[in-house]
Amino acid sequence: MKYKKYIIISVIIFIILAIWFFIRSDSSADLIIKTEVERGDFSINVYTSGELEAKNSEYIRGPGGLRTVGIWNITISELIPEGTIVEEGDWVATLDRTEISNRLKDVETELEKLQTLYTQTQLDTTLELRTARNDLVNLQHAYEEAEINLEESQYEPPSTIRQAELNLQKAERTYKQAKENYQLRLEQAKARMQEVTASLNQQKRRYKNMLDIIEEFEIHAPKSGMLIYRRAWNGEKVTVGSQISSWDNIVATLPDFSVMLSKTYINEIDISRVKTGQKAEIVVDAFPDRKFTGKVTSVANIGEQRPDMDARVFETEIQINEFDSILRPAMTTKNTIITNIIPDVLYIPIEAVHAIDTLNYVFNESQNRIIRQEVITGARNENHIVIEKGLNEGDIVWLSVPDNPESYSLSKLEKE
Repeated sequence: MKYKKYIIISVIIFIILAIWFFIRSDSSADLIIKTEVERGDFSINVYTSGELEAKNSEYIRGPGGLRTVGIWNITISELIPEGTIVEEGDWVATLDRTEISNRLKDVETELEKLQTLYTQTQLDTTLELRTARNDLVNLQHAYEEAEINLEESQYEPPSTIRQAELNLQKAERTYKQAKENYQLRLEQAKARMQEVTASLNQQKRRYKNMLDIIEEFEIHAPKSGMLIYRRAWNGEKVTVGSQISSWDNIVATLPDFSVMLSKTYINEIDISRVKTGQKAEIVVDAFPDRKFTGKVTSVANIGEQRPDMDARVFETEIQINEFDSILRPAMTTKNTIITNIIPDVLYIPIEAVHAIDTLNYVFNESQNRIIRQEVITGARNENHIVIEKGLNEGDIVWLSVPDNPESYSLSKLEKE
């Protein structure tokens, strides 16, 4: 029994060692990763994420002419949910009327003052001119009496005649001056009334303009469509509590889904490679199995600092070629911009290339022998690198680094 027990223990130990040996062998084999040198067209791409938006949209705007009444920003107090399907004329939003209502009260008060001033000026002018006309009539009568007295004094002594002449001249002069003064008073009265009338009419227009603007605080859809909130300058979507500026009074948009764009921001490191007209591939994050094609239609000339990005970026638009009803504004996308295609070249994964100072080499497997083969590299993309010299199509290279890599012989290229 004791002998049999030793035999069983020995067999178990043997089995454990055998299993360990095979596992170790398989693990070692897994560490050696190989690949073939491929030939084909080599694509150099720029990868970026973006957000869908419609190329063409109908803007839903707030009141116009706010600056004319001294209002620069308004708060949105009510707004229908994003994505709502609206018909033309449907209510969309309501703006806070607090500030404009206070200004309207001030305008009403000023209008009442000007209306009172207009009435008072009108009465004063009427009384003043009536008094001036009465005085003028009296002076005219005095002038006529002086004429009669002069006619009746023709047979009187010379001194009496002379006195009558002087009285007539005086009455005539006084009457003339009165007529001239009346014309001046009349012109002054007209000027005062014109000034008061102009101020009153200006205030009336301001009051009417304010009433018209207040009516626009109830915002309605200009056409049918799906409502999409617009983004403010800081990238945040406009919603209840947001403010719209009198310089940019867009509250929301009604996008045209027939042509969609992916708006993205290219890092300043990559922007020199991106040009309008370049082809692109687009994948919508919500539908990763659907792929779309497109082209770059717009690249900003000036970079900007986005709130969520450290480096300066350049706004870029990629127009999607295909129409699909699943595409909706604000969906996120992954974009591949094909910046260059090099035809018919050899290429391998980047991790297969190693370097000693300025010399690049690969671990090349040929006839069951591994050597470090010097290579001349060319363009690269995110995963692969072009091999201009040193390898042939179908050659086997290692992606993993073998043990004691310096022990493998280095085959250098002949210098031309």
